[in-house]
Amino acid sequence: MYVYENLLEALQELNKRGFIYDFNLHAEGIYCHAIELSLSPSQFEIVEHHRFEADTNPGDSSIVYAIRSKDAGISGVLVNAYGAYGDAFNDAMIQQLRVHE
Repeated sequence: MYVYENLLEALQELNKRGFIYDFNLHAEGIYCHAIELSLSPSQFEIVEHHRFEADTNPGDSSIVYAIRSKDAGISGVLVNAYGAYGDAFNDAMIQQLRVHE
């Protein structure tokens, strides 16, 4: 298991390990603007995740998910806030992704 000091380090190292695309959650599923790809959460799995808590502001807490598509062979990251800035919609979508750590 990889351990990172902060979100930026995690994103840089995950990119080096092949998680090169940035994904965002939207109403229909997960979207990657760079390749204009939209897929449902059931088409991805979470390979690993890393949780970061801000020392100075608890509202800056986040989780980075390293995700991989099951069919398209595309790997990337999905960053989600939690705590004070967490979003119930995002949390529900994350629950639909299968975790394979």
